[in-house]
Amino acid sequence: MNRIVCVVLYVALATALAVCAMGQDDEKPVKINDVISMVPATGNVYLVSTPAGDVVIDTAIAEIAGEVKKVFDSEPHGKVKYIILTHAHADHIGGISLWKEPGTEIIAQRNYVEFVNYVARLEGFFIPRNAAAFNRAAPSSVRPWAGDFGGKIEPTILFDENYKFKLGGVEFDLFSTPGETPDHLTVWVPAYKAAFIGDNYFGITTPEPNSFPNLYAIRGTKPRWALDWIKSLDTVLALRPEIVLNGHGDPIVGNAEITRRLTRYRDAIQYVHDETVKGMNAGKDVFTLMQEIKLPPQSDLTEIFGKVSWSVRGIYEGYAGWYDGNPSSMYELPPSSVYPDLVKLAGGPEPVARLAMEQIEAGKPVEALHLTDVVLTSDPQNASALKARIKAMEYLKQNTHNRIESGWLDYGLTLAKAKLENTK
Repeated sequence: MNRIVCVVLYVALATALAVCAMGQDDEKPVKINDVISMVPATGNVYLVSTPAGDVVIDTAIAEIAGEVKKVFDSEPHGKVKYIILTHAHADHIGGISLWKEPGTEIIAQRNYVEFVNYVARLEGFFIPRNAAAFNRAAPSSVRPWAGDFGGKIEPTILFDENYKFKLGGVEFDLFSTPGETPDHLTVWVPAYKAAFIGDNYFGITTPEPNSFPNLYAIRGTKPRWALDWIKSLDTVLALRPEIVLNGHGDPIVGNAEITRRLTRYRDAIQYVHDETVKGMNAGKDVFTLMQEIKLPPQSDLTEIFGKVSWSVRGIYEGYAGWYDGNPSSMYELPPSSVYPDLVKLAGGPEPVARLAMEQIEAGKPVEALHLTDVVLTSDPQNASALKARIKAMEYLKQNTHNRIESGWLDYGLTLAKAKLENTK
Protein backbone atom coordinates (compact mmCIF):
# COMPACT_ATOMS: atom_id res chain seq x y z
CA MET A 1 0.00 0.00 0.00
CA ASN A 2 1.33 3.48 -0.88
CA ARG A 3 -0.54 5.18 1.92
CA ILE A 4 -1.90 3.56 5.04
CA VAL A 5 -3.99 5.60 7.42
CA CYS A 6 -4.17 3.92 10.80
CA VAL A 7 -7.38 4.50 12.68
CA VAL A 8 -8.91 3.00 15.77
CA LEU A 9 -12.29 1.39 15.23
CA TYR A 10 -14.40 -1.17 16.97
CA VAL A 11 -13.63 -4.49 15.43
CA ALA A 12 -14.84 -7.77 16.62
CA LEU A 13 -17.63 -6.72 18.17
CA ALA A 14 -14.16 -7.22 18.15
CA THR A 15 -11.33 -7.39 17.43
CA ALA A 16 -8.28 -5.97 15.76
CA LEU A 17 -7.56 -2.64 17.31
CA ALA A 18 -5.45 -0.84 14.71
CA VAL A 19 -6.99 -0.98 11.26
CA CYS A 20 -5.78 0.26 7.93
CA ALA A 21 -8.04 2.21 5.62
CA MET A 22 -6.95 2.56 2.00
CA GLY A 23 -7.05 5.88 0.23
CA GLN A 24 -5.21 6.16 -3.11
CA ASP A 25 -6.45 5.31 -6.60
CA ASP A 26 -3.24 3.46 -7.47
CA GLU A 27 -3.47 0.99 -4.61
CA LYS A 28 -3.70 -2.64 -5.63
CA PRO A 29 -4.67 -5.86 -3.87
CA VAL A 30 -1.88 -7.90 -2.36
CA LYS A 31 -1.24 -11.01 -4.46
CA ILE A 32 -0.93 -14.18 -2.39
CA ASN A 33 -0.61 -16.29 -5.53
CA ASP A 34 -1.98 -16.17 -9.08
CA VAL A 35 -5.59 -16.63 -7.93
CA ILE A 36 -5.76 -15.43 -4.32
CA SER A 37 -5.59 -11.73 -3.51
CA MET A 38 -6.04 -9.82 -0.28
CA VAL A 39 -6.72 -6.33 0.98
CA PRO A 40 -5.59 -5.86 4.60
CA ALA A 41 -8.24 -3.92 6.51
CA THR A 42 -10.14 -4.11 9.78
CA GLY A 43 -10.56 -7.75 8.97
CA ASN A 44 -8.60 -8.94 5.96
CA VAL A 45 -10.72 -9.42 2.83
CA TYR A 46 -9.77 -12.15 0.35
CA LEU A 47 -10.80 -12.84 -3.24
CA VAL A 48 -10.25 -16.24 -4.87
CA SER A 49 -10.58 -16.19 -8.65
CA THR A 50 -11.75 -19.18 -10.68
CA PRO A 51 -12.61 -19.60 -14.38
CA ALA A 52 -16.32 -19.57 -13.45
CA GLY A 53 -16.31 -16.56 -11.10
CA ASP A 54 -14.97 -15.40 -7.77
CA VAL A 55 -15.27 -16.24 -4.10
CA VAL A 56 -15.00 -13.43 -1.54
CA ILE A 57 -13.98 -14.41 1.98
CA ASP A 58 -15.04 -11.81 4.58
CA THR A 59 -16.02 -8.24 3.73
CA ALA A 60 -14.45 -5.83 6.31
CA ILE A 61 -16.19 -3.42 8.68
CA ALA A 62 -18.91 -1.23 7.21
CA GLU A 63 -17.02 2.05 7.71
CA ILE A 64 -14.30 1.14 5.22
CA ALA A 65 -15.80 -1.75 3.25
CA GLY A 66 -16.38 0.54 0.26
CA GLU A 67 -12.73 1.57 0.19
CA VAL A 68 -11.67 -2.05 0.38
CA LYS A 69 -13.86 -2.96 -2.58
CA LYS A 70 -12.46 -0.05 -4.60
CA VAL A 71 -8.99 -1.52 -4.18
CA PHE A 72 -10.17 -4.87 -5.51
CA ASP A 73 -12.07 -3.17 -8.32
CA SER A 74 -8.87 -1.39 -9.42
CA GLU A 75 -8.05 -4.64 -11.19
CA PRO A 76 -10.33 -6.82 -13.35
CA HIS A 77 -12.03 -9.68 -11.55
CA GLY A 78 -14.94 -12.01 -12.18
CA LYS A 79 -18.53 -12.12 -11.01
CA VAL A 80 -18.89 -12.83 -7.31
CA LYS A 81 -20.51 -16.25 -7.07
CA TYR A 82 -19.97 -16.85 -3.35
CA ILE A 83 -19.35 -14.79 -0.22
CA ILE A 84 -18.04 -16.82 2.71
CA LEU A 85 -18.17 -15.35 6.21
CA THR A 86 -15.60 -16.83 8.59
CA HIS A 87 -17.63 -15.50 11.51
CA ALA A 88 -20.18 -12.82 12.37
CA HIS A 89 -18.01 -10.15 13.98
CA ALA A 90 -18.66 -6.68 12.61
CA ASP A 91 -15.24 -6.34 11.02
CA HIS A 92 -15.95 -9.32 8.77
CA ILE A 93 -19.55 -8.81 7.65
CA GLY A 94 -19.88 -5.06 7.10
CA GLY A 95 -19.51 -5.08 3.33
CA ILE A 96 -21.82 -7.94 2.33
CA SER A 97 -24.23 -5.70 0.41
CA LEU A 98 -21.36 -4.18 -1.62
CA TRP A 99 -20.22 -7.55 -2.94
CA LYS A 100 -23.56 -9.28 -3.36
CA GLU A 101 -24.71 -9.64 -6.97
CA PRO A 102 -27.80 -11.33 -8.43
CA GLY A 103 -27.34 -15.04 -7.75
CA THR A 104 -24.51 -14.64 -5.22
CA GLU A 105 -24.67 -17.27 -2.49
CA ILE A 106 -23.62 -16.24 1.02
CA ILE A 107 -22.28 -19.04 3.21
CA ALA A 108 -21.95 -19.16 7.00
CA GLN A 109 -21.88 -21.78 9.73
CA ARG A 110 -25.34 -22.37 11.22
CA ASN A 111 -24.51 -20.76 14.57
CA TYR A 112 -24.18 -17.48 12.67
CA VAL A 113 -27.94 -16.95 13.05
CA GLU A 114 -27.95 -17.10 16.84
CA PHE A 115 -24.74 -15.11 17.12
CA VAL A 116 -26.11 -12.23 14.99
CA ASN A 117 -29.35 -12.30 16.99
CA TYR A 118 -27.35 -12.29 20.23
CA VAL A 119 -25.43 -9.18 19.15
CA ALA A 120 -28.64 -7.40 18.12
CA ARG A 121 -30.39 -8.52 21.31
CA LEU A 122 -27.77 -6.80 23.46
CA GLU A 123 -26.88 -3.87 21.20
CA GLY A 124 -27.62 -1.23 23.82
CA PHE A 125 -25.46 -3.09 26.34
CA PHE A 126 -22.53 -3.56 24.00
CA ILE A 127 -22.32 -0.15 22.31
CA PRO A 128 -20.85 1.78 25.30
CA ARG A 129 -18.60 -1.13 26.22
CA ASN A 130 -17.23 -1.42 22.71
CA ALA A 131 -16.62 2.32 22.66
CA ALA A 132 -14.73 2.09 25.95
CA ALA A 133 -12.62 -0.91 24.94
CA PHE A 134 -11.61 0.61 21.61
CA ASN A 135 -11.30 4.20 22.82
CA ARG A 136 -14.13 5.63 20.72
CA ALA A 137 -16.87 8.08 21.55
CA ALA A 138 -20.12 6.28 22.28
CA PRO A 139 -23.22 7.47 20.41
CA SER A 140 -25.59 9.63 22.41
CA SER A 141 -28.48 7.27 21.75
CA VAL A 142 -29.07 3.74 20.52
CA ARG A 143 -31.80 2.29 18.39
CA PRO A 144 -34.91 0.84 20.03
CA TRP A 145 -34.47 -2.73 21.22
CA ALA A 146 -34.60 -5.09 18.26
CA GLY A 147 -36.15 -7.92 20.26
CA ASP A 148 -34.79 -11.40 20.83
CA PHE A 149 -34.46 -12.25 17.15
CA GLY A 150 -33.81 -8.91 15.50
CA GLY A 151 -30.51 -9.63 13.75
CA LYS A 152 -30.08 -9.23 10.00
CA ILE A 153 -29.57 -12.72 8.61
CA GLU A 154 -27.97 -12.48 5.17
CA PRO A 155 -26.50 -15.95 4.48
CA THR A 156 -28.33 -18.07 1.94
CA ILE A 157 -26.48 -21.28 2.80
CA LEU A 158 -25.97 -22.46 6.39
CA PHE A 159 -24.15 -25.65 7.33
CA ASP A 160 -23.46 -27.62 10.49
CA GLU A 161 -20.11 -29.43 10.42
CA ASN A 162 -18.96 -29.42 6.78
CA TYR A 163 -19.89 -27.92 3.43
CA LYS A 164 -18.23 -28.42 0.07
CA PHE A 165 -18.67 -26.86 -3.35
CA LYS A 166 -16.80 -26.52 -6.63
CA LEU A 167 -16.48 -23.41 -8.75
CA GLY A 168 -14.57 -23.34 -12.03
CA GLY A 169 -13.08 -26.72 -11.18
CA VAL A 170 -11.72 -25.46 -7.83
CA GLU A 171 -12.91 -27.25 -4.69
CA PHE A 172 -13.75 -25.31 -1.55
CA ASP A 173 -14.11 -27.27 1.71
CA LEU A 174 -15.66 -25.51 4.70
CA PHE A 175 -15.35 -26.77 8.27
CA SER A 176 -17.02 -25.66 11.49
CA THR A 177 -14.12 -24.49 13.68
CA PRO A 178 -15.55 -22.69 16.74
CA GLY A 179 -13.09 -20.56 18.65
CA GLU A 180 -13.31 -16.80 18.83
CA THR A 181 -17.01 -17.22 18.03
CA PRO A 182 -19.32 -20.24 18.05
CA ASP A 183 -20.08 -19.77 14.32
CA HIS A 184 -16.44 -19.67 13.26
CA LEU A 185 -15.49 -21.59 10.13
CA THR A 186 -12.36 -22.44 8.16
CA VAL A 187 -12.14 -22.40 4.35
CA TRP A 188 -9.79 -24.98 2.84
CA VAL A 189 -8.82 -24.80 -0.84
CA PRO A 190 -6.91 -28.04 -1.46
CA ALA A 191 -5.64 -27.05 -4.91
CA TYR A 192 -3.54 -24.31 -3.32
CA LYS A 193 -3.09 -25.90 0.12
CA ALA A 194 -4.55 -22.67 1.49
CA ALA A 195 -6.54 -22.40 4.74
CA PHE A 196 -8.49 -19.26 5.57
CA ILE A 197 -8.85 -19.40 9.36
CA GLY A 198 -10.41 -16.05 10.27
CA ASP A 199 -9.69 -14.93 13.83
CA ASN A 200 -8.78 -18.29 15.34
CA TYR A 201 -5.16 -17.17 15.21
CA PHE A 202 -4.25 -13.63 16.19
CA GLY A 203 -1.40 -12.81 13.85
CA ILE A 204 -1.39 -9.01 13.82
CA THR A 205 1.70 -8.51 15.97
CA THR A 206 4.94 -8.03 14.10
CA PRO A 207 7.60 -8.99 14.68
CA GLU A 208 6.87 -12.16 16.60
CA PRO A 209 5.92 -13.23 19.21
CA ASN A 210 2.19 -13.02 18.60
CA SER A 211 -0.35 -12.33 21.30
CA PHE A 212 -2.16 -14.82 23.46
CA PRO A 213 -5.74 -15.05 22.18
CA ASN A 214 -8.67 -13.18 23.63
CA LEU A 215 -10.21 -16.27 25.23
CA TYR A 216 -12.45 -13.95 27.18
CA ALA A 217 -13.42 -10.50 25.92
CA ILE A 218 -13.92 -8.29 28.96
CA ARG A 219 -16.39 -6.07 27.11
CA GLY A 220 -18.71 -9.07 27.51
CA THR A 221 -19.19 -12.19 25.44
CA LYS A 222 -20.58 -15.67 25.44
CA PRO A 223 -17.98 -18.19 26.65
CA ARG A 224 -15.27 -18.94 24.14
CA TRP A 225 -14.73 -22.59 24.89
CA ALA A 226 -11.01 -23.32 25.06
CA LEU A 227 -11.34 -27.01 24.18
CA ASP A 228 -13.35 -26.16 21.06
CA TRP A 229 -10.69 -23.64 20.03
CA ILE A 230 -7.95 -26.25 20.55
CA LYS A 231 -9.85 -28.80 18.44
CA SER A 232 -10.34 -26.20 15.69
CA LEU A 233 -6.62 -25.47 15.53
CA ASP A 234 -5.96 -29.21 15.33
CA THR A 235 -8.40 -29.39 12.41
CA VAL A 236 -6.35 -26.81 10.54
CA LEU A 237 -3.04 -28.45 11.41
CA ALA A 238 -4.33 -31.81 10.15
CA LEU A 239 -4.88 -30.28 6.69
CA ARG A 240 -1.12 -29.63 6.43
CA PRO A 241 -1.59 -26.25 4.73
CA GLU A 242 1.19 -24.41 2.96
CA ILE A 243 -0.57 -21.05 3.32
CA VAL A 244 -2.64 -19.85 6.29
CA LEU A 245 -4.62 -16.67 5.74
CA ASN A 246 -5.73 -14.91 8.90
CA GLY A 247 -8.49 -12.46 9.68
CA HIS A 248 -5.83 -9.99 10.85
CA GLY A 249 -2.17 -9.76 9.96
CA ASP A 250 0.03 -11.30 7.32
CA PRO A 251 -0.33 -14.77 5.79
CA ILE A 252 1.80 -17.54 7.24
CA VAL A 253 3.68 -19.40 4.50
CA GLY A 254 5.24 -22.85 4.66
CA ASN A 255 3.90 -25.84 6.56
CA ALA A 256 6.80 -25.95 9.00
CA GLU A 257 6.24 -22.33 10.05
CA ILE A 258 2.46 -22.79 10.15
CA THR A 259 2.85 -25.87 12.34
CA ARG A 260 5.25 -24.10 14.68
CA ARG A 261 3.05 -21.07 15.18
CA LEU A 262 -0.33 -22.77 15.44
CA THR A 263 1.03 -25.50 17.70
CA ARG A 264 2.53 -22.92 20.03
CA TYR A 265 -0.77 -21.03 20.07
CA ARG A 266 -2.81 -24.19 20.68
CA ASP A 267 -0.50 -25.38 23.45
CA ALA A 268 -0.77 -22.03 25.25
CA ILE A 269 -4.58 -22.28 25.24
CA GLN A 270 -4.38 -25.89 26.42
CA TYR A 271 -2.02 -24.97 29.26
CA VAL A 272 -4.15 -22.10 30.59
CA HIS A 273 -7.32 -24.19 30.34
CA ASP A 274 -5.84 -27.21 32.09
CA GLU A 275 -4.15 -25.24 34.87
CA THR A 276 -7.43 -23.44 35.55
CA VAL A 277 -9.38 -26.70 35.73
CA LYS A 278 -6.74 -28.32 37.94
CA GLY A 279 -6.92 -25.32 40.27
CA MET A 280 -10.72 -25.49 40.40
CA ASN A 281 -10.56 -29.16 41.31
CA ALA A 282 -8.01 -28.34 44.02
CA GLY A 283 -10.49 -25.89 45.59
CA LYS A 284 -8.72 -22.69 44.61
CA ASP A 285 -10.79 -19.55 44.07
CA VAL A 286 -10.79 -17.65 40.81
CA PHE A 287 -8.72 -14.69 42.05
CA THR A 288 -5.98 -16.98 43.34
CA LEU A 289 -5.80 -18.69 39.97
CA MET A 290 -5.81 -15.38 38.11
CA GLN A 291 -2.68 -14.44 40.07
CA GLU A 292 -0.96 -17.83 39.92
CA ILE A 293 -1.34 -18.98 36.33
CA LYS A 294 1.27 -17.67 33.91
CA LEU A 295 2.29 -18.86 30.47
CA PRO A 296 5.06 -21.48 30.65
CA PRO A 297 8.61 -20.52 29.66
CA GLN A 298 8.39 -22.29 26.29
CA SER A 299 5.52 -20.00 25.24
CA ASP A 300 6.77 -16.68 23.90
CA LEU A 301 3.32 -15.20 23.30
CA THR A 302 2.75 -11.65 24.45
CA GLU A 303 -0.44 -10.37 26.06
CA ILE A 304 -1.07 -7.29 23.94
CA PHE A 305 -4.55 -8.50 23.01
CA GLY A 306 -5.74 -11.36 25.19
CA LYS A 307 -4.66 -11.64 28.82
CA VAL A 308 -4.05 -14.87 30.66
CA SER A 309 -5.69 -13.62 33.87
CA TRP A 310 -8.88 -12.61 32.04
CA SER A 311 -8.89 -15.98 30.28
CA VAL A 312 -8.51 -17.84 33.57
CA ARG A 313 -11.57 -16.08 34.95
CA GLY A 314 -13.49 -16.64 31.70
CA ILE A 315 -12.74 -20.38 31.82
CA TYR A 316 -13.49 -20.64 35.56
CA GLU A 317 -16.81 -18.83 35.44
CA GLY A 318 -17.70 -20.34 32.06
CA TYR A 319 -17.60 -23.73 33.76
CA ALA A 320 -18.94 -22.81 37.20
CA GLY A 321 -20.99 -19.61 36.88
CA TRP A 322 -20.89 -16.60 39.18
CA TYR A 323 -21.45 -18.08 42.65
CA ASP A 324 -18.19 -18.34 44.60
CA GLY A 325 -19.47 -20.26 47.62
CA ASN A 326 -19.55 -17.23 49.91
CA PRO A 327 -23.04 -16.92 51.46
CA SER A 328 -23.00 -13.13 51.13
CA SER A 329 -22.69 -13.53 47.34
CA MET A 330 -26.13 -15.18 47.16
CA TYR A 331 -27.98 -11.97 47.88
CA GLU A 332 -28.91 -8.96 45.79
CA LEU A 333 -26.94 -6.39 47.81
CA PRO A 334 -23.40 -5.94 46.42
CA PRO A 335 -20.30 -5.39 48.61
CA SER A 336 -20.52 -1.69 47.76
CA SER A 337 -23.69 -1.45 49.86
CA VAL A 338 -21.49 -1.30 52.99
CA TYR A 339 -18.82 1.02 51.60
CA PRO A 340 -20.39 4.11 53.22
CA ASP A 341 -20.19 2.30 56.57
CA LEU A 342 -16.49 1.63 56.02
CA VAL A 343 -15.88 5.28 55.22
CA LYS A 344 -17.70 6.24 58.40
CA LEU A 345 -15.59 3.83 60.44
CA ALA A 346 -12.42 5.25 58.87
CA GLY A 347 -13.34 8.72 60.09
CA GLY A 348 -14.52 10.04 56.73
CA PRO A 349 -13.42 9.87 53.09
CA GLU A 350 -10.11 11.71 53.42
CA PRO A 351 -8.22 9.01 55.39
CA VAL A 352 -9.29 6.39 52.85
CA ALA A 353 -8.26 8.63 49.94
CA ARG A 354 -4.87 9.23 51.59
CA LEU A 355 -4.41 5.49 52.00
CA ALA A 356 -5.17 5.07 48.29
CA MET A 357 -2.36 7.50 47.46
CA GLU A 358 -0.03 5.60 49.78
CA GLN A 359 -0.88 2.35 48.00
CA ILE A 360 0.03 3.91 44.66
CA GLU A 361 3.37 5.07 46.04
CA ALA A 362 3.92 1.52 47.28
CA GLY A 363 3.33 0.16 43.78
CA LYS A 364 -0.17 -1.15 44.51
CA PRO A 365 -2.42 0.71 42.06
CA VAL A 366 -5.18 -1.92 41.97
CA GLU A 367 -5.54 -1.78 45.75
CA ALA A 368 -5.74 1.99 45.37
CA LEU A 369 -8.57 1.65 42.86
CA HIS A 370 -10.50 -0.53 45.30
CA LEU A 371 -10.08 2.09 48.00
CA THR A 372 -11.33 4.84 45.69
CA ASP A 373 -14.36 2.66 44.91
CA VAL A 374 -15.11 2.68 48.63
CA VAL A 375 -14.87 6.47 48.92
CA LEU A 376 -16.69 7.30 45.69
CA THR A 377 -19.63 5.07 46.55
CA SER A 378 -20.08 7.16 49.66
CA ASP A 379 -19.10 10.51 48.12
CA PRO A 380 -19.11 10.42 44.27
CA GLN A 381 -17.61 13.94 43.97
CA ASN A 382 -14.77 13.50 46.45
CA ALA A 383 -11.83 15.30 44.85
CA SER A 384 -9.14 13.49 46.85
CA ALA A 385 -10.46 10.09 45.85
CA LEU A 386 -10.82 11.16 42.20
CA LYS A 387 -7.22 12.37 42.13
CA ALA A 388 -6.04 9.08 43.60
CA ARG A 389 -8.16 7.17 41.10
CA ILE A 390 -6.67 9.11 38.20
CA LYS A 391 -3.15 8.55 39.46
CA ALA A 392 -3.78 4.81 39.91
CA MET A 393 -5.12 4.41 36.39
CA GLU A 394 -2.27 6.44 34.91
CA TYR A 395 0.16 4.16 36.74
CA LEU A 396 -1.56 1.07 35.34
CA LYS A 397 -1.68 2.51 31.81
CA GLN A 398 2.04 3.26 31.85
CA ASN A 399 2.75 -0.33 32.83
CA THR A 400 0.51 -2.27 30.46
CA HIS A 401 1.20 -3.47 26.93
CA ASN A 402 -2.34 -4.77 26.49
CA ARG A 403 -4.32 -2.66 24.04
CA ILE A 404 -7.73 -3.53 25.41
CA GLU A 405 -6.68 -2.89 29.01
CA SER A 406 -5.26 0.44 27.87
CA GLY A 407 -8.56 1.32 26.17
CA TRP A 408 -10.56 0.63 29.32
CA LEU A 409 -8.11 2.64 31.41
CA ASP A 410 -8.46 5.57 29.01
CA TYR A 411 -12.21 5.30 29.39
CA GLY A 412 -11.92 5.29 33.18
CA LEU A 413 -9.55 8.26 33.10
CA THR A 414 -11.96 10.24 30.94
CA LEU A 415 -14.82 9.65 33.40
CA ALA A 416 -12.73 10.41 36.48
CA LYS A 417 -11.23 13.60 35.01
CA ALA A 418 -14.66 14.84 34.00
CA LYS A 419 -15.97 14.27 37.53
CA LEU A 420 -12.93 15.98 39.04
CA GLU A 421 -13.43 18.99 36.77
CA ASN A 422 -17.01 19.27 38.02
CA THR A 423 -15.79 19.51 41.62
CA LYS A 424 -13.93 22.76 40.91
